[in-house]
Amino acid sequence: MEHRVVSHDEWVAARKQHLLDEKEFTKERDRLSQARRDLPWELVDKSYTFEGAKGKVTLGEMFDGRGQLVMYHAMFNPDTASEHTTWTKDAPCMVCSYWMDNFERAVVHLNHRDVTMVASSLAPFSVFEAYRKRMGWTFPVYSARGSDFNFDYHVSFTPEQLEEGKAEYNYRVDPVTPGFSEAPGLSVFRKAEDGKVYHTYSAFARGLDLLNATYNYLDVVPKGRDETEGAMWIHRRDEYPD
Repeated sequence: MEHRVVSHDEWVAARKQHLLDEKEFTKERDRLSQARRDLPWELVDKSYTFEGAKGKVTLGEMFDGRGQLVMYHAMFNPDTASEHTTWTKDAPCMVCSYWMDNFERAVVHLNHRDVTMVASSLAPFSVFEAYRKRMGWTFPVYSARGSDFNFDYHVSFTPEQLEEGKAEYNYRVDPVTPGFSEAPGLSVFRKAEDGKVYHTYSAFARGLDLLNATYNYLDVVPKGRDETEGAMWIHRRDEYPD
């Protein structure tokens, strides 16, 4: 381990200089957050049906009495699971599982700020629900199986797109990893007093980083994320070898 070591006075001077950069970043983040909230909305004028613990529900019913809905799109489709995918026939992608672990304990606080947090995937509800119970999560999970929802929101790809080798993701058309029919994302919706639902925001890929508390902690320790080999260090919470 080699790193620059200095006197206490030099350490404080360097820390104060970096604090100026952090404060500038905080101001810029505040500006960006306000700009995000100021983005225009689009009306969700297509009917979508999901399956949850109470049976069939609409997107509007998923708000559960609140005015804002945040949905994590989990990579989980048993029909396309293989030895090459990060999801299996009975478990979502381990990185998505890691992401859902990270917002699990925030859900009760979000609920008290008029926000309902859910996760959705193309897995049958019974399969996703069994995994939710295995992980001990308290937020509701839903199956979008049989609807166009995942495809309309560009987190699942059709057989034709996989055959062609490219699909829209993160607001551009990019190559698709062979066999990977799913991709991670997060979408936000607002329900008006008249019951109409609006799509206000969606994020994908590195756009999800801000929402992962573990990564934020890793970003302040000396070794950082230490992902020289990517995110393959991540395991489902009950599958770490130690």
